[in-house]
Amino acid sequence: MDRSMFSDHDGLNSSFNLSDGRELMGSPADRKLSPTGFIVLSVVLGFIMTFGFVNNFIVLLLFCKFKKLRTPVNMLLLNISVSDMLVCMFGTTLSFASSIRGKWLLGTSGCNWYGFINSCFGIVSLISLVILSYDRYSTLTVYNQRGPNYRKPLLAVGGTWLYSLFWTVPPLLGWSSYAPEGAGTSCSVSWTARSAQSHAYIICLFVFCLGLPVLVMIYCYGRLLWAVKQVGKIRKTAARRREYHILFMVLTTAACYLLCWMPYGVVAMMATFGPAGIISPVASVVPSLLAKSSTVINPLIYILMNKQHSTAQTV
Repeated sequence: MDRSMFSDHDGLNSSFNLSDGRELMGSPADRKLSPTGFIVLSVVLGFIMTFGFVNNFIVLLLFCKFKKLRTPVNMLLLNISVSDMLVCMFGTTLSFASSIRGKWLLGTSGCNWYGFINSCFGIVSLISLVILSYDRYSTLTVYNQRGPNYRKPLLAVGGTWLYSLFWTVPPLLGWSSYAPEGAGTSCSVSWTARSAQSHAYIICLFVFCLGLPVLVMIYCYGRLLWAVKQVGKIRKTAARRREYHILFMVLTTAACYLLCWMPYGVVAMMATFGPAGIISPVASVVPSLLAKSSTVINPLIYILMNKQHSTAQTV
């Protein structure tokens, strides 16, 4: 990315979180991007907003049209699509509009709203992927011929939202806070707040909403891939092949999600616990855009890799 897009001023290195009141007003002296930089940011956000919404809407249409798609495992994939579509509707639209104007448009209340919903929906997607990893592990290692059970997936969907709310509501109540980040046209957890209370929240957030979920997925998929290798030598029925295909689709979704979000997590940790001024504008904006791009990628994986939707037309 051309460094000339970024303006040179004294506040350059504090760009990951812009938590003072002037940033919410968006005064020109506080801006972290040049006009060209904001144009590029607006174009990328517009692409993510449009195709994220359209792709996930197509997934919802397919789910509504074809009954064969309404399987227990697809309930959790649908949950991810719903959360991604809501991010595009109620989150990305705000940062897109703000980037066009070159400043945050909705003040402190709007910043709290944006930070909350983006964190909430992102955690919903991650926990859904964790539950899917366990579901694939249990399905392929304890295989049975019983009919589909929708009760557990529906409870799991509800559980993802409750778990996410448990960790994203506290900043609204005073445990840490949401603040502008990057170019000052989006908001997130106040990563750069230098207080014991804020650090305690961020540590809990990373442990319970990133570290442990990722470890659970690594464990489940590691054991599962080993089991698939062993069992695959013995029996390869049509049902087994179908389960393997679903496994590959879910594993691909999880891998792409982590590839999109891990750079943002690393940069956030550096901003929280690293020296002041360690994060430059490029290092703060690019990982944030990459994280947002997961809303476009997830439904593409589902549409392209889910063979059921192509066969459902004959039902």
